[in-house]
Amino acid sequence: MAGGGGGGGGGGGGGILSSLLQRVAERNDAAAVDVGAAAKRQQQQQAQAVSAFHGLTKPAISVGGYLERIFRFANCSPSCYVVAYIYLDRFLRRRPALAVDSFNVHRLLITSVLTAVKFVDDICYNNAYFARVGGISLMEMNYLEVDFLFGIAFDLNVTPAAFASYCAVLQSEMAYLEQPAAVDLPSLHCCPSDQDDAGCCHHKQQQQQQQQQHQHQHQLTV
Repeated sequence: MAGGGGGGGGGGGGGILSSLLQRVAERNDAAAVDVGAAAKRQQQQQAQAVSAFHGLTKPAISVGGYLERIFRFANCSPSCYVVAYIYLDRFLRRRPALAVDSFNVHRLLITSVLTAVKFVDDICYNNAYFARVGGISLMEMNYLEVDFLFGIAFDLNVTPAAFASYCAVLQSEMAYLEQPAAVDLPSLHCCPSDQDDAGCCHHKQQQQQQQQQHQHQHQLTV
């Protein structure tokens, strides 16, 4: 695990993550009403119908407000938000039929943060406290945690390289927020398997990162 490297993923990182998830959810919500995607959406709904994370109604609180509530009351370390992002990406890659939308994003968020806190922080609140913060019952919180852990095959370890890679994606999201016309829509990130040569220029690295983001965004919305 990358320890001290999580400073950039703290309060600001939490806000960046919530922005990313909010836009992914809105994009998938819009795709749900696309007549041309009706058959594909039916398949997703069948997967969501058996998903513990899919709610019957959309929560009134925004994703940003929800994560701000978590940040305010859970006292997570900065690294937790980056690790939660990594876990969430791993979970969704193992369940490709489950698209992040307004009906499941809040439960996915509170569960991924809870899982990250237990792995990263030495001291953390228990499930009953997180259930109150997340606005769900303790029974549901416990069930979501178990489902999430099996969903990522208990793959909790995060290498320093993976941590840095996901931090870079969150930094790209920050750039999108500051200059929306200049940066492609970011998405949940696939950690690159190969490292760029030392002689590669910075411009090439940016192009590769944007291509990876675009490819993964397509996976989230199909």
